[in-house]
Amino acid sequence: MNWGRPQLSGTFGAVSSTHWLPSAAAMSVLEKGGNAFDAAAAAGFVLQVVEPHFNGLGGDVPIVSYRAATGRVQVVCGQGPTPRAATIGAVKQLGLHQIPGSGLLPAVVPGAFGAWMRMLAEHGTLPLTKILDHAIGYAENGFPLLPGAADAIEVMAPLFETEWPESARVYLPNGRPPAAGSRFRNPVLAETYKQLLREATAVPGGREAQIAAAEKAFYQGFVADAIDSFVSTTEVLDATGHRNKGLLTGQDLADWQAPVEESAHLSYGDWTVHKPGPWSQSPVFLQQLALLGGFDLRSMGLGSADYIHTVAECAKLAFADREAWYGDPDHGDVPLETLLSPAYTAERRTLIEAKAAATLRPGSPGGRHPHVPEHVADSVPPAREHWMNQIRNGLPTVVRAAEARTDTCTVVVADRFGNMVAAVPSGGWLKSSPVIPGAGFSLGTRAQTMTLEEGHPNSFGPRRRPRSTLSPSLVLKDGKPVLAFGTPGGDRQDQWTLGFFLAVAEFGLDLQAATETLAFHTDHFAASFTPHESRPKALVVERNCDPEVVEDLRTRGHEVELVPEFSLGKVCAVGADPERELLLAAASPRGRQTYAMAR
Repeated sequence: MNWGRPQLSGTFGAVSSTHWLPSAAAMSVLEKGGNAFDAAAAAGFVLQVVEPHFNGLGGDVPIVSYRAATGRVQVVCGQGPTPRAATIGAVKQLGLHQIPGSGLLPAVVPGAFGAWMRMLAEHGTLPLTKILDHAIGYAENGFPLLPGAADAIEVMAPLFETEWPESARVYLPNGRPPAAGSRFRNPVLAETYKQLLREATAVPGGREAQIAAAEKAFYQGFVADAIDSFVSTTEVLDATGHRNKGLLTGQDLADWQAPVEESAHLSYGDWTVHKPGPWSQSPVFLQQLALLGGFDLRSMGLGSADYIHTVAECAKLAFADREAWYGDPDHGDVPLETLLSPAYTAERRTLIEAKAAATLRPGSPGGRHPHVPEHVADSVPPAREHWMNQIRNGLPTVVRAAEARTDTCTVVVADRFGNMVAAVPSGGWLKSSPVIPGAGFSLGTRAQTMTLEEGHPNSFGPRRRPRSTLSPSLVLKDGKPVLAFGTPGGDRQDQWTLGFFLAVAEFGLDLQAATETLAFHTDHFAASFTPHESRPKALVVERNCDPEVVEDLRTRGHEVELVPEFSLGKVCAVGADPERELLLAAASPRGRQTYAMAR
């Protein structure tokens, strides 16, 4: 199937996101005189409203951006840390071998609001009212409910009715699940946004003072109080089959502010790719590029068996290093410089053979011994309800057999001033944690990605950032931003976006055509989300792959699983063409939901 969407181009602004309403909000903000930072934030808050099954106000977001005025790339880390009370012993004393993927035990500090506020304070131009008014309008007046959200609510409705009553009040209007496409409202969430604005606008001073006041209201005021009151007094049924309290407190929120960091980056030909650091999985994108730099991909041909095999085998090596070495660098030994070094990469590249690798092979950077956590599943009673099987899987989506799962959100923006922003919001999913009474949103459950084994960079512990799967990308050429992109997809993000980037960088496709190329990924390594399953040698490929290529891959030892065509990922991208002085936008047709705009 040839979807054949055009690459969009313009001179004023370019936007792409995983939902048409946030894209429209972002363009509206640009038209009101805002810049890319203002527009991305406005879209981010609308995403919290219209994709509640994929992200929320209680979730997290990494943001990578380029500011024309300074000529610098920076990362705002909106991955909130674990609570002070987060210890391995606190979880193990419950008889658990894993941190459950649902409930309150895996809850971390909500980082998304602080990250958007930090970015706006430093780089935005518009008052906070103009940033939040779109989200407030959709939460208060309604929006068409996505089929995926309606599906999740319907499946989880019995749990909401019997165990999570505040979720029932928000998501079961009139006592029943809303239909897909129906006009859905979340007035409680709208009131939370409005109260944040009321407290912001009550302080004297300009926009910076108001942003600081809104942040204080969230992390030290009424939002933190609501979270503290609920988590400290409520036992919640979770994936264990039991009711457990959480560890998060209002003080944990008060102690946190979104940090700004230098990016992790790597040169690939004429391109310099910037990513968040190893507290996310993002550097696996760079490790894959470093490995692939030693192969002549162009001569292999896009979508050929040689190409797919080589890319998949490089992914296996990069993700093996993720399993052994990635985590919060403030609390563990993460030798990222060595992992990206030419000598280490060359050594690792020799492991790629003509046959598919069958085992996980992490490296030994600087002679260090790799530590890959062992994932021991907890014994749980048989599930009598379908929703119990769902909350035992930590993914935000309702999991169905033989379904290509995409989750999370993306927004990317480029403006006429030369700024560019890429963000991948997630967390706070309606499926995984109950709604906070009076707040209208759920907490994020990202701590489930951590291990209960001591001594690993991603070990569970106080005030540590869980290793996130969220992975936005920003690319420079000759020191200027030319590309920003991201996709939903959990562990698979840095494989699906890699295919997009290689289609542009190696094969010269325009942005839209690159989003429509054949997608594939390997599930060779342990999933970040509970129950942390892996499928060694598995290679998932869209069904429109050439049958001869599929057969060739199978002869090489790959266990090829075919999924429906155009079903893997939802890449969103914006770019800049300095020679023609144009801004570019593209959105994958997958999911019939992403939307790009340029003018």
